[in-house]
Amino acid sequence: MFLSTVYVNGALQIIIIIIIIHKLQRVQNNAARIVHQVPRRSHAHSLMKKLHWLPVEQRISYKLAVLTFKIRHTSTPAYLSQHIRARSGTRSLRSSSVPFLDVPFRRTDIGKRSFSCTAPATWNSLPPTVINSDTLSVFKSRLKTHLFNTAYTS
Repeated sequence: MFLSTVYVNGALQIIIIIIIIHKLQRVQNNAARIVHQVPRRSHAHSLMKKLHWLPVEQRISYKLAVLTFKIRHTSTPAYLSQHIRARSGTRSLRSSSVPFLDVPFRRTDIGKRSFSCTAPATWNSLPPTVINSDTLSVFKSRLKTHLFNTAYTS
């Protein structure tokens, strides 16, 4: 009984998160239509591309990656820096020049959505040209370009 309740609650939480992101995306789509002064039924994807706006999911990844960059380079905020650890490899690989982060193992879906799991996973998904940026402004520019290209090239 308890396991089925936990599973159902976990599944419901995932569905609720998807619904919230979908609603936020609709708000952003309507904002793009208002800015461009086009009819309500017009397609928002091209409008958002013209405005150079990231979709909601990419915007979440952007915020998470910028926060992770700040933690790695300035160790602030201190309460979050304890949740980020550099991956330590035992072998010398070509990819060892890229500063990947350790993604801790979590059994539950709630644990997998925690900052200590999502921040390293988001960081590790970025290309080396973005990760190896020297300054925050260069990192933000390269990150937005990367996320923009992944969102609008299909």
